[in-house]
Amino acid sequence: MIKLLEKAASYGERKAIVSDGRSFSYHELLRSSGNVAAQLLSGQDDLKEERIAFLVPPSFEYTAVQWGIWAAGGIAVPLCVLHPLPSIKYVLEDTAARIVITHRDYEAFLRPLEEEIGIRLLLIDEIMKEASAVLPDIENTRRAMILYTSGTTSKPKGVVSTHANIESQISTLVDAWEWQKDDHILNILPLHHVHGIINVMSCALWTGACCEFLPEFDAGKVWEVISSGRLTLFMAVPTIYYKLIAFWEASGANEKHRMSEAASRLRLMVSGSAALPVPVLEKWREITGMTLLERYGMTEIGMGLSNSYRGERRPGHVGLPLPGVSIRLVDENNQPVKEGTAGEIQVKSACVFKEYWEKEEATRKAFTEDGWFITGDIAVLNEGSYKILGRDSVDIIKSGGYKISALEIEDVLRKHELIKDCAVVGIPEPEWGEIVAACIVTEENEIDFKQLSDWLKSYLPSYKVPRKYLINKELPRNVLGKVTKNTLKSRF
Repeated sequence: MIKLLEKAASYGERKAIVSDGRSFSYHELLRSSGNVAAQLLSGQDDLKEERIAFLVPPSFEYTAVQWGIWAAGGIAVPLCVLHPLPSIKYVLEDTAARIVITHRDYEAFLRPLEEEIGIRLLLIDEIMKEASAVLPDIENTRRAMILYTSGTTSKPKGVVSTHANIESQISTLVDAWEWQKDDHILNILPLHHVHGIINVMSCALWTGACCEFLPEFDAGKVWEVISSGRLTLFMAVPTIYYKLIAFWEASGANEKHRMSEAASRLRLMVSGSAALPVPVLEKWREITGMTLLERYGMTEIGMGLSNSYRGERRPGHVGLPLPGVSIRLVDENNQPVKEGTAGEIQVKSACVFKEYWEKEEATRKAFTEDGWFITGDIAVLNEGSYKILGRDSVDIIKSGGYKISALEIEDVLRKHELIKDCAVVGIPEPEWGEIVAACIVTEENEIDFKQLSDWLKSYLPSYKVPRKYLINKELPRNVLGKVTKNTLKSRF
């Protein structure tokens, strides 16, 4: 049996999830996921790693669907509720998923794909109806989930994790951050990313704790939940902490005191998915008395490095390798570097993913001959703690917790009839870490950037749409004809 579900069975009537104003026990979660599994099997013995996609908002239903897919022997493919139809279509075609489970809110949105690519839509209330089946025995070496990451290319790759990978990712964090069954956490993170799925939801449910969902971020509502006193942990990206600080600063003196008092009683607050600006860390500590714990991870590995739960947390640093994770820094010749010297991070661990979905060559290139995963991130070991220096590519933009491929945005921009050429870069910005900026080459004297942004939103999620634009007659290039993006950044 899948270990996460096996553990859940021992927690019985303990509160597992708070969603849409209701509380659900572990027993209710397992019963609902069993219904999903039986409906999906529909007389079959085993889904045998069939890819099952689902577009469901963060909720009890989301969790039941994910667990039901696993219990039936399928591979879960969570879709992003913020993505436009072309992005959804790409994932469905790449995974060859034939079934998409959807909430009624997204039924009309997805219907055009039924005929276009031959998918079958199953509505959430139908798939969760009472049903029974003999569930297959699932080995932990089986593929369990495919999450998509842009990486360094314009085409996103499907990151395949096995049940063993997921179990390792969860248990590593449970031990390092001392999760307990009486913990209660608020989940406000996207559930097509490791951060929300593994670090928050799965760690809570592994330990018999409670995961509370807030489908959409609202600073006032988050402070309301924190102020209730029921939370023991909180995890977010730097952009969210920035917004929470802004809300606190705009509040009255009594409200500030109430919010600060409540936040100071949490045992752990974590920041991740992007570098945490030191001024944000310091302001949060001033407001709450809490030093945010920074960690480092990615879709392919879960979490690899973390500041200490009980020891020193150094601003701007991500600590040391988590239990069971081996890290090395290497130079361009793949040779280990000395302490104090910058190098590329490479990882070995049971947490590391199995493969990129049906991309054998990309998978091979992602590992060294001796089995180390090549992250593409640069770091330095400085006085006993790792510091992330950035991505070994100017084509990756880290904004609000997302890793965004500049190449993907450029490909879309070039489809516009008025754009001859373009280049996309990330510009440093306190709230978002970086914001997306585009330099456009056009024969027009001016372009309506609002109209251009609206046009882009039909192809891209809103967080990938540029916030700043420039019009130039030509792009800066080196002698080989390659755009020199660092030169371009200075023009913004």
